[in-house]
Amino acid sequence: MKKIWWKEAVVYQVYWRSFYDTDGDGYGDLQGVIEKLDYIKDLGIDVIWLNPCYESPDKDNGYDISDYQKIMRKAGNVGTWETLLKEVHKRGMKLIMDLVVNHTSNQHPWFLESRSSKDNPKRDWYIWKDPVEGKEPSNWRSYFTPSTWEFDEKTEQYYFHSFAIEQPDLNWENEEVREAIYDMMRFWLDKGIDGFRMDVINLLAKIPGFPNVDTPENINYLGNNPGIHTYLKEMNEQVLRHYDVMTVGEIPFVTPEDGLKYVGENRNELHTLFHFEVADDMPTWDMLKFKEIQTRWYEGLFPKGWNSQFLNNHDHTRQVTRYGNDGEYRVQSAKLLATMIHTLPGTPYVFQGEEIGMTGVRFDSIDDYNDIAMKNKYHEEISKGRDPQEVFESLLALSRDNSRTPVQWNAKENAGFTTGEPWIKINPNYKSINVEQALEDPDSVYYYYKKLIGLRKEHEVMVYGTFEDLSGNDESLYVYTRSLNNVTWLVILNHSNIENVCTVPDKFANNDKRLIIANYPDVENNIANSFTLKPHEARIYEIKHN
Repeated sequence: MKKIWWKEAVVYQVYWRSFYDTDGDGYGDLQGVIEKLDYIKDLGIDVIWLNPCYESPDKDNGYDISDYQKIMRKAGNVGTWETLLKEVHKRGMKLIMDLVVNHTSNQHPWFLESRSSKDNPKRDWYIWKDPVEGKEPSNWRSYFTPSTWEFDEKTEQYYFHSFAIEQPDLNWENEEVREAIYDMMRFWLDKGIDGFRMDVINLLAKIPGFPNVDTPENINYLGNNPGIHTYLKEMNEQVLRHYDVMTVGEIPFVTPEDGLKYVGENRNELHTLFHFEVADDMPTWDMLKFKEIQTRWYEGLFPKGWNSQFLNNHDHTRQVTRYGNDGEYRVQSAKLLATMIHTLPGTPYVFQGEEIGMTGVRFDSIDDYNDIAMKNKYHEEISKGRDPQEVFESLLALSRDNSRTPVQWNAKENAGFTTGEPWIKINPNYKSINVEQALEDPDSVYYYYKKLIGLRKEHEVMVYGTFEDLSGNDESLYVYTRSLNNVTWLVILNHSNIENVCTVPDKFANNDKRLIIANYPDVENNIANSFTLKPHEARIYEIKHN
């Protein structure tokens, strides 16, 4: 297996609009990221992933881009961005940017031209189809709306959008489109960025002819279609291979077998990927399903390709709320989930605020939410005659706004995030859960993350070690090893609200064990062959080979 910097890195995701506001407009900004870089660096982070800050009408929080080479006014300007990059590099960290090239904003000049007439030179830069029997060209559903097709009155054709109607998809079959995208990528890479997180990158290729499907609500037909690997190989050949960068593809609807086609080290496409068998397909914690997913992906990729480990991000509810216990055992649960993510095979991602155990949120009304996907689904369902409160309740758990509330810096007004009116409400628990409190408490979630990240830098077994699940069908305990050369680490997790007895696997019964880290105090350095774990207890031992 090749050893390389991006495999050894820990990535911190900065959703800048909710990070830190320096000008009082209620939105976080790039200057706010600059002012908090020392905080990120002190945690031990190697790479910052910055969510889109390009020029945008902001219908989908920056994922609707109207100019790929300008900076959104809410975020700052190109000068601020250049200062950010310089300051990140000065601290020995790297910066990766979001690459959003499946679609643009409907306000992008390319689309405005494309929409202007059927014979415009850029008409074919997007996907246009005639009506079929006076209706949509096919029965496909988009992520955010009941149809992927939106009728344009002026030219009497439909355009295609995988997401909101304000986000028309680019036509990747058009060579001019691809060249324009590659030029844009070179623009940012030549400025010195260290790679891209590629938004829904496997949606670029479409099924030829857009035929009707039997189950339109199952939208996996939007991704992994013939031609996608041709595009990614071309992107690599034309652009990526000429730079020492990290690429991570957001790739829904993918199996390990498909995943290897994207990230296999001999494929010359991407370095690593986000799959969503957990985040999209496991609404609540399911230990047996999680174990099965982890084992299958490890066996499918290792050592030929590289995975990513995450349980939350800007699109998915905060992990301690969704997959842990954000009440009585919030601190222990947050530490357990961190232990798991940082010791499973792949690159670990930390979503801002996760390192202090921030939780999901529940607002009182749909009017308090900004998530376009949630709001569209709400209006779609009540238009069918469903009870509004019932619909609202059904959407709460997985609303993307659960993870988008501002970082809680201190117990002062607006959690120290802004002096203005925050663009989205602050989580009410900020007075007890905030960075200032975490930095003052040596037993906080923050310092546990810092120790875990430090261990990863010191011990290659956490990065390159082989993986074996030893806990089988136990629904509470997750026990596994990471092994490299003559080093074996035993990871023991009790993902449960009650105590559970753990028995050391037979093959290690007679070996001495040395405690590496634990999320409870006063844990024994060596262990008996059978011992009791507290609720949400996590331990790592090094096995001494006889």
